[in-house]
Amino acid sequence: MRLRPLLLLFALLALPARAQFPDHPLRILGGFAAGGTSDLVARMVAEMTTPLLGQRVVVENRTGASSMLAAEAMVRGPHDGYTVFQCASLVTVLPELPGMRVPIDIFADLLPIANVAHSTQAMLVKADAPFRTVADFLAAARANPGQLTYGSSGIGSLSHLSGARLEQLGQIRLTHIPYRGAALALVDVMGGRTTTIITNLGDAVGQLRGGELRLLAFADALGSPRHPEVPLIRATVPGYEISGWFGICGPKDMPPAAVQAWQRAIGTGLAEPRWRERLAEYGLSPRFEDPAQFARTMQADRLVWRETIRAANIRAD
Repeated sequence: MRLRPLLLLFALLALPARAQFPDHPLRILGGFAAGGTSDLVARMVAEMTTPLLGQRVVVENRTGASSMLAAEAMVRGPHDGYTVFQCASLVTVLPELPGMRVPIDIFADLLPIANVAHSTQAMLVKADAPFRTVADFLAAARANPGQLTYGSSGIGSLSHLSGARLEQLGQIRLTHIPYRGAALALVDVMGGRTTTIITNLGDAVGQLRGGELRLLAFADALGSPRHPEVPLIRATVPGYEISGWFGICGPKDMPPAAVQAWQRAIGTGLAEPRWRERLAEYGLSPRFEDPAQFARTMQADRLVWRETIRAANIRAD
């Protein structure tokens, strides 16, 4: 009778030990081209978390469909936490944009793991533009309805919605000029062919250093510690606040242990001065949020963009 418990004990000891997460390399799927702000954040997260997770983290770019090809690849793949998606503010816009074909249900299929960085949104004009303040810009727009233009990185992009929001709250009429990316829009702002653009500060760091562009104001509520003299748009246009972010999302049912491991590694890394300084070089600031906080940020953004899109009658097609 005593033999049976001993045999059971030996059988349990013979079972392979459950591997702790992670026990092999991990991937971050990025939805935008190499060299852009989103890609730079993804690569920083990979470099930052590799020693903390104890496994190599690599970035794989799958561009197209406003980052949704990368998101879909993750959702359709294994839900073991070894592949995550570098999500950005745009994912809260896409579900609200009429005509946009989204291959997944963003709020049902994606799990917010951790927010990483706050993206300072900057209103930029040509270096020798006649507008010295936001009030100057608004006055010129009201005196010349529809003649001042704003560029964007494409229809439905954050820069498009930022301009539309300025029209709504500032009670002005501008003409929107969409481009295939912020870089092309910035070229035309520098050349005086487009009046302004509201985009990630990181997109224009080089042009600002070179004196080709001028910061008119910041669109968010924080501004930039590197430019304390630059005012906020909301000081002139009450209620105006545009905030961008870059985070990490996983598939909805990934294991809790994997969620905790990613969250812990990102939070620990962002507490280190060298990574905070790296973000500052990109025109970003650290913004760690755990899954619950990050989910609230995404839902709040979704409501703002829904209102903006409907008021401006924006469509993707």
